Amino acid sequence: MRLVGAVLVLLFVASACGGPAVVLKAPSPAPAGNAPPAGSPSSTPSFPPAASSGPGPSVAPVPSLTPCQRELECNTVANAIAAIDPAKMNDHLIALTSVGSRDPRHPGHAKAVAYIKEQLGALAYYGWTIESQRTVYQGIPLENIFASIEGATAASSGSAIPPPPPATTWVLVSAHYDSTANRTPGWRPAADPAPGADDNATGTAALLEFARVVSITSREQLRSRLVLAFFDGEELFFKGSAAYVASLAKPYKYKAAINLDMVGFNPLADRLDLLWYTSASAELRDRVLRANQTYGIGVSPLNAQFAADGNTIMDAAPFGIAGIPSIALCQRYGENDATFPGNYTFHTIADTPDKITNKRLWLKAAKLTLATALELARS
Repeated sequence: MRLVGAVLVLLFVASACGGPAVVLKAPSPAPAGNAPPAGSPSSTPSFPPAASSGPGPSVAPVPSLTPCQRELECNTVANAIAAIDPAKMNDHLIALTSVGSRDPRHPGHAKAVAYIKEQLGALAYYGWTIESQRTVYQGIPLENIFASIEGATAASSGSAIPPPPPATTWVLVSAHYDSTANRTPGWRPAADPAPGADDNATGTAALLEFARVVSITSREQLRSRLVLAFFDGEELFFKGSAAYVASLAKPYKYKAAINLDMVGFNPLADRLDLLWYTSASAELRDRVLRANQTYGIGVSPLNAQFAADGNTIMDAAPFGIAGIPSIALCQRYGENDATFPGNYTFHTIADTPDKITNKRLWLKAAKLTLATALELARS
């Protein structure tokens, strides 16, 4: 009876981790290294697979995992998202807004670039590679900043277990760090403030925290390269991300692109809009919907919206249009409704840190983004 009971417990834990995950043939597990995952194992309620919404194919069946495999995967992701520190995200937000403006024509922009690079550079020890891409739009210089890591480069050199081979697929998580206040009458881009707290210091601060969390929890277990992209020129109609996609060689190595933009304001509900780009993104959309339930994150409502083209001005758009599975998470994209009253300070000089009225939503958006990215990067 004890043996049967143990088996039943294992089966329950497996079901508690939610819907199926995509499983590819992976190299041998990366070594544990000198930074073990934080936190303790936790289980979450089971649930049926999320229904597909809008046009596009439904999620195809995928191989199932044994109870031990699925329990390990769920606990690894759960421990990582539990390590996200909202106080550290808030510190980053304060630093990013304190430069005055992150418009690329303003002196504060260079200070923001220096801050982002300084924070990422402090984590290079863990295996991160920090790079920049410079481009120009109508005479305005732009700079995209990237931090990338994979199990092969993050594995501890002193481990008895060899690291996996270099990754052949990539997963991108992005946020734009530039800001604007072009809805303020008479605003001068090169001289006037544009604090951009909600839009988009919230997303940028979350990415900086992801770099820290991945460094101490899950870096050696990655089977795809994880790329954190800090895009410039989004407020000029996603010019930074578009330039980056245009520079990529085909066939694209990215199997998914996830964008986080404006996720700190809502006094009414912990809601997010989930924008998905073309039918190629339907499976990624469903994975995000499942992750919200699997890890008990609690975004509600989580509204899927189909984006057929670049008219939805987010940094996910160039990726989706190129055929790369791509989604964007935003507190609201469209008209106000009963769950969102409207943030009328965005794109004004009043988009200041005190307008981040729902830090609980901000944390949930960060958890949902990182959980989805880690599931993809570990499979």
